[in-house]
Amino acid sequence: MDINFEPFVEWDNSPFVLFNNEGRILYLNHSAELLFGSVNPKELYDLTLAYASAGFGYKTTSLALSYDAFMFHAITVGYENEEEISLRLYHAPAVQPKSKLQTESLIVTDINVLLEANIALFQAENNNPLKLLTDQDLPLFKMDQNHFSKLLRKVFHSFRSSDSIDISLKLLIGQHILINNKKESLAGLKITANGRYVESDEEIKELAGKNQIKAILKEHSILLEIPLIQ
Repeated sequence: MDINFEPFVEWDNSPFVLFNNEGRILYLNHSAELLFGSVNPKELYDLTLAYASAGFGYKTTSLALSYDAFMFHAITVGYENEEEISLRLYHAPAVQPKSKLQTESLIVTDINVLLEANIALFQAENNNPLKLLTDQDLPLFKMDQNHFSKLLRKVFHSFRSSDSIDISLKLLIGQHILINNKKESLAGLKITANGRYVESDEEIKELAGKNQIKAILKEHSILLEIPLIQ
């Protein structure tokens, strides 16, 4: 009996990629398509070769990987011939908040307006060249405006000596978070520059966590995953 397993792979939340022996993609599921918006296919092919088993078969390896908003805790590499090799990545479990978020006290907010206001405050004290690209179609959602503004001020301040700053705000398609047992969409606010100060990183993480925002801090960037609470 012939069974078509492709739909099952497509429905899987784990990114799956099938490469040929030259690194060309033969197949990928929807989760992998989303991932390739944040990582170069060659980087994943090199990762696949590095963690392949010595002989035919598969090998699962635990390791921490992060590509912008995507966090993984393990991969499986498998191959049955010299022509094709597959990679599956397993999402790291989401960190559950220590306390329930009191959404009743949150204010319905246009994040673009709030973001632009905080950028204006930053530019009043700093003359760094700055580029802003936002999704004007993001829906209104609930947030603690005071806490979020304080978080933005800390984030922007860490880039105060950067030669140029790129800011982007967009919907993270296909990504969600459970808040009070309700699935909410996520927006990604990413600030990138040629470098930044790190002395406020712990405070940034703490401020973000209070609002169930995940802060991903790297040498040249900070990404905030913001729940669009309805």
